[in-house]
Amino acid sequence: MNIPFDNTYARLPERFFAKQKPTCVPEPELIRVNRELATQLSLDTGWLESADGVAMLAGNAVPEGAEPIAQAYAGHQFGGFSPQLGDGRAILLGEVVDTGGARRDLQLKGSGRTPFSRRGDGKSALGPVLREYVVSEAMFALGVPTTRALAAVATGERVIRQEGALFGAVFTRVAASHIRVGTFQYFLARNDIDALRRLADHAIARHYPNAGEGQDAYVVLLESVALAQADLIAQWMSLGFIHGVMNTDNTAISGETIDYGPCAFMDAFHAQCVFSSIDSGGRYAWGNQPDIGLWNLTRFAETLLPLLSDDPGKATEVAKAVLSKYPERFEKQYIARFSAKFGLSPEGPIELIQECLDLLGTHEVDFTLFFRNLTRVAGGEDSQTLAAMFSSSEPFEEWLTKWRSEAEPAKYRADMQAANPALIPRNHRVEQAIQSAYGGDFTPFHRLVDALASPYADQVEYVDFETPPRPEEIVRETFCGT
Repeated sequence: MNIPFDNTYARLPERFFAKQKPTCVPEPELIRVNRELATQLSLDTGWLESADGVAMLAGNAVPEGAEPIAQAYAGHQFGGFSPQLGDGRAILLGEVVDTGGARRDLQLKGSGRTPFSRRGDGKSALGPVLREYVVSEAMFALGVPTTRALAAVATGERVIRQEGALFGAVFTRVAASHIRVGTFQYFLARNDIDALRRLADHAIARHYPNAGEGQDAYVVLLESVALAQADLIAQWMSLGFIHGVMNTDNTAISGETIDYGPCAFMDAFHAQCVFSSIDSGGRYAWGNQPDIGLWNLTRFAETLLPLLSDDPGKATEVAKAVLSKYPERFEKQYIARFSAKFGLSPEGPIELIQECLDLLGTHEVDFTLFFRNLTRVAGGEDSQTLAAMFSSSEPFEEWLTKWRSEAEPAKYRADMQAANPALIPRNHRVEQAIQSAYGGDFTPFHRLVDALASPYADQVEYVDFETPPRPEEIVRETFCGT
């Protein structure tokens, strides 16, 4: 198959990346191809599922027109700065333009060592590949800006991790781009102002073409990225999503969610909920994500200072003025999204929302199931099932009385249904699918992906995915998989 690659990033100076072909694997075997996404990318699904297609998806064959590279970037990881990270287990094959005219990266994850691997093997175990496939496609179906899954391929080899020798796999990720805050930090750390300007111009042309030209364009770039992150994180919060590793190298300029490592959706609500095994201090807890977003954006602003003005003092003031828009934008989006979940007007009241969230935390109520049941109450069902979710129903009944006086179910019920999914990729279900796959059975994985394609619908055949985990099924920690 002829894939019409048009690789704009590979045409940047070579200090932006390292040319690197994927490493061949012994026995590639297709797990799943995302046919809907393939069609959107004008890729022949039949060919992708053929031996030649699987060879490309595994990294055993480089298609004509591809220019495989490992991108360079730096990043703050849990607050500590690493001046050189880069794609240590990922290779960008190239870029294609989809049927809607959008430019998309095709990247292989788990495709072998690169110059940025830092003593790693560059491979991926099967588990992280399946997790990213499930969660990224679920996020897309939930309406969240996200990278997507094109394919998962087993490699027929073992990779060594803390758990032992695990089956290997390669994941094909599709993204608006892989430009990160950390990409800009890489060149700032080297005082390479020319590269910063080239990168900023590339990012503007690719993501924010209406930004204009000159110094004002870089102001618009900063503002556009800041507002996109505010919108994105507000959406995460409204779904109970915890990214888990909000490092600057995992903050995409495009405004997409990127890098699904130790991510998780909350079961029982708690504002300081953390799942990542490496986030021992709770830096990236659910309730901390808005502040971390601003912290990351401040690091981005630092990289743009040389472009904002020749006067360092003026550049700083310009950056501060732009970043000051982030808290207001986030709060507006947060209130609007939670108001929709509660069947309230877009302006709240925020006090009623916060009172309920406090109750959910105190009584350890399942976040997703509560809002789905509230939606049903708004549709005329009685509140007994909802009240039974609380260890003591009296405080909730008091709140419910207030809610009934403030909410307008007839007016906003459609908003509630669109804001409150029945299904999320619950941690225990993802883990069950992964463990089953390690045992050779991919049926639970496929069934979970199929169910999550319609998360807002009532699906009788997938009602078992709605229920919270039993005590013995609770997943308390998630892992990066590197």
